Amino acid sequence: MKAMIFAAGLGSRLKPWTDHHPKALAMVQGKSLLQRNIQYLQQYGITEVVVNVHHFAQQIIAALAENKGWGSSIIISDESEAVLETGGGLKKAAAYFEGEENIMVMNADILTNMALDQLMAQHISTGVMATLAVSERETSRYFLFNKEGYLCGWQNRATGAVRPEGIDALQYQPMAFSGIQVINTRIFPFISREGKFSMVDIYLDLCRQHSIQLFNHTGATLIDVGKPESLAKAASLFI
Repeated sequence: MKAMIFAAGLGSRLKPWTDHHPKALAMVQGKSLLQRNIQYLQQYGITEVVVNVHHFAQQIIAALAENKGWGSSIIISDESEAVLETGGGLKKAAAYFEGEENIMVMNADILTNMALDQLMAQHISTGVMATLAVSERETSRYFLFNKEGYLCGWQNRATGAVRPEGIDALQYQPMAFSGIQVINTRIFPFISREGKFSMVDIYLDLCRQHSIQLFNHTGATLIDVGKPESLAKAASLFI
């Protein structure tokens, strides 16, 4: 299985680091977020990785070249001209996954010890379009799943917004998305959006006609390294 790591974001929450560097190269205990996630994927036999770049793209390209991909084979998906967010970034990189049935996709700023082999096994055994790693934790935005674990909608509790419009969020199980997913490549022909859009948009576009399932990893360590204070917390959790 090949993987894609989203490393193109502006990282505005991680200033002042991201005034001069890409978020993916922020350091935790002497290793960058990007290195940690490339080596995390290696633990589960994934050594071919597509990395998208935009913000300070050349720094990421140089780090990968200098360190020989930290032992993995790396392909760069260059978004220097325009950042495409996660969904647009995946669509742009689609050609790199030709011949693959399933791919692992994750954000560069997520650090976790969840069992990726269990996520992959569940996805392959069910044959669904996508399997989303989620957990029971406090956040402002939630995916909404039915009792069978299939995605039905989305809710922003801070603003009250729900998608699809009119859905009764109280009828569904709210789960926080962890930025990690396994996707069947048959998804690509169904992605009709163009330009800049998120993976959330893709999943909400498709969930009524295609099975998108949760993988509940509640109990595993996970941290979104999005703010300066989260770097210190990550350093206490990951050696």
